[in-house]
Amino acid sequence: MTRFNALNLLRHALTGHKHWDEQWPQKEPKAEYDVVIVGAGGHGLGAAYYLASQHGITNVAVIDKGWLGGGNTGRNTTIIRSNYLYDESARLYDHAVDLWEGLSQELNYNVMYSRRGCLMLAHTVHDVQSFKRHIHANRLNGVDNRWLTKEEAKEYCPPLDLSPNARYPVMGAALQERAGTARHDAVAWGYARGAAARGVDIIENCPVTGIRRNADGSVAGVETAKGFIKAKKVAVSAAGHTSVVMETAGVRLPLESYPLQALVSEPIKPIFPCVVMSNAVHAYISQSDKGELVIGSGTDQYMSYSQRGGLPLIEHTIAAIVEIFPIFNRMRMLRKWGGIVDVTPDRSAILGKTPVPGLYVNCGWGTGGFKATPGAAHTFAWTIAKNEPHPINAPFTLERFRSGRLIDEAAAAAVAH
Repeated sequence: MTRFNALNLLRHALTGHKHWDEQWPQKEPKAEYDVVIVGAGGHGLGAAYYLASQHGITNVAVIDKGWLGGGNTGRNTTIIRSNYLYDESARLYDHAVDLWEGLSQELNYNVMYSRRGCLMLAHTVHDVQSFKRHIHANRLNGVDNRWLTKEEAKEYCPPLDLSPNARYPVMGAALQERAGTARHDAVAWGYARGAAARGVDIIENCPVTGIRRNADGSVAGVETAKGFIKAKKVAVSAAGHTSVVMETAGVRLPLESYPLQALVSEPIKPIFPCVVMSNAVHAYISQSDKGELVIGSGTDQYMSYSQRGGLPLIEHTIAAIVEIFPIFNRMRMLRKWGGIVDVTPDRSAILGKTPVPGLYVNCGWGTGGFKATPGAAHTFAWTIAKNEPHPINAPFTLERFRSGRLIDEAAAAAVAH
């Protein structure tokens, strides 16, 4: 694999950039693998990369029904943060942020991580009290977060409207300065390139139709559109379709799948320096490197496998953004899209082993999957390789829904569900 650096860039410029190595070769499945990962998004490709780079397991296949990164990895608003309330969530997401900061160097691939900060706006006395509670909890866990007055928030994000008669008056904000954004498809490409260079097979356009089990109940392999593939271990990381795949192995998961919508505006000159979230109105906004305003909302109110979603929710989201940022009220929408998010009852992920020997699952991220990508992939690879949880993902067990040891981010104000 040719490294990306200034010398190689100059060398290939002399030949019109026609002789770069293939980023990842198109592969046909072999008859047998040590590990088969279902889902070629950031989590699945990242797990394959860490299996190969940190655990020496290279006889791995990553299989996807569509194209690489064509699911939720390419259908999100690219926000990265770790200011979650509960100890378990804070540790996992902050581990991800630690990895995000060095990911471009790790992969020798520019994932365009931008540490621009995330403001969470407080509109009511309850918001103020809730976010200050978050700040104290975050600091106890070593997560950076601090309180800003409304004047300090305006200084940090000049487009913010502080009008006293505003529909959603700003009373202050919580700021995590390590938060930011990254280029979502570049994350998938970087992990794919790194994994393929270490011997991992990436198999696109190959739907997994079932998981086959041996007579003793353990995993035997996966049924696919290209035939049966034998595997010692199978790891499922298929976002909104995880419950469908897992049911073929006889494992029922406490998941519901909802559309989650986002949109971008026409591009404008740089004006918005950070990420701003308003959980009271379920809307968040940032500006991409191309100049588009990237706007996201909460999940739709109905379960669906649609990647379009309903227009009323987008109308509500845009109305809220315009109330908070009147400067954008004449902006035109360029395009909108939807992803299928998998949501657990406590709005926290399931990341670890299942009751079926050799079968592992990474799901239930709701709206937080992209920001968790490197942390989830790293701990998932550890669990697959060692057949035991990493200390960070140990609480995110499927068993917690039987024991009652929930990580109830559904009731925490740090997520917009």
